Amino acid sequence: MKNYDFDEAILRDGTNSLKWDARERIFGKPDVLPLWVADMDFKTPDFILDALRKRLDHEVLGYTFRPDSYFQSIVDWMKQRHDWAIQKEWISFSPGVVAGLNLLIEAFSDEGDEIIIQKPVYFPFFESVTGNKRVVLENPLKLVDGRYTFDLDDLKTKVTAKTKMLLLCNPQNPGGMVWTREELLPLANFCVEHKILIVSDEIHSDLIFEGYRHTPVPTLSDAIAQNCVVCMAPSKTFNLAGLTTSFLIIPNKRHWARYERRLNVPHLHMGNIFGHIGLETAFSQGEAWRKQLVAYLEANFNFMVDYLGEQLPEVKPMKLESTYLAWIDFSALGLTDEQLHQALLDAGVGLNKGTQFGKQGSGFMRLNLGCTRATLEEALRRMVEVLRK
Repeated sequence: MKNYDFDEAILRDGTNSLKWDARERIFGKPDVLPLWVADMDFKTPDFILDALRKRLDHEVLGYTFRPDSYFQSIVDWMKQRHDWAIQKEWISFSPGVVAGLNLLIEAFSDEGDEIIIQKPVYFPFFESVTGNKRVVLENPLKLVDGRYTFDLDDLKTKVTAKTKMLLLCNPQNPGGMVWTREELLPLANFCVEHKILIVSDEIHSDLIFEGYRHTPVPTLSDAIAQNCVVCMAPSKTFNLAGLTTSFLIIPNKRHWARYERRLNVPHLHMGNIFGHIGLETAFSQGEAWRKQLVAYLEANFNFMVDYLGEQLPEVKPMKLESTYLAWIDFSALGLTDEQLHQALLDAGVGLNKGTQFGKQGSGFMRLNLGCTRATLEEALRRMVEVLRK
């Protein structure tokens, strides 16, 4: 088996990289170490690049469709990775998970309807709701013993006849929790009972750390499967965000048809040649690479925990169960959110503000671990040097 080198530094400046080339626009400084937006600094896997180059040998880039092998790669990956037996007919396309969320909101709710969001959570959820003239129904997560949990009691007091959808982050971003079957089942059953469609963003489901297991929401029961849409993509796992290729799994035939109509009217269904090839190649050939990546990311997290524990013990990362996005509690330093953000900028480190994910993120920052160990160590060194003062 080939060993992949995740310590190799890849220069991304000058490639129109949002993460690197937009630093001055995002942070007001051109020289910060950018550990924010969720893409990684590792090479896209060689077998994917080889497949893309091979397609470029054919010198016509005309309209294409997704072949049977594309769909089969998704079917096989779901079975191999998650023991989930899906059918080809359940699969639909989206240019991205956020695009899929917006299309689903348009297809399955009306202006003024309520959509449940469980903050702190991936902030495009908010914009997807309000931008479509729907109403955010907040059901904040509870922080219990250093880990977020659902608050079903709170939700029961808030739902109304206008509550039509739950946007679920599974695994959770920014907290990194891998929701268990026992955690998901009461919430999902409540949604079935109240005819609230579950839209489950499972884009990080292939980045699960040792000792944890991802539970696709539709595997909880047949009734839940008929009331759920899952949004997935290879983009986070295989560093393919620029190929704008995601997919939805919709077990309910009527729901699938309704979404397809919403997707096709603005002609968003075609996708692009290289996204199709990238996805199929990732899911057909990528398991060995994925395993080595996850091991490296977990080692990066453990390195950070040890480093901060020795150098700045007041700063406490939440235990990470998945993803490469660490949720770090700086509240013991006694700084306001703006003071904390400015201190880290002064240190030359660019992170996501915790309050981007909701007011519940006050005192936290999100750090992207998808970088070389050397980059991570330098970022931590800079942080400690400034925050110790």
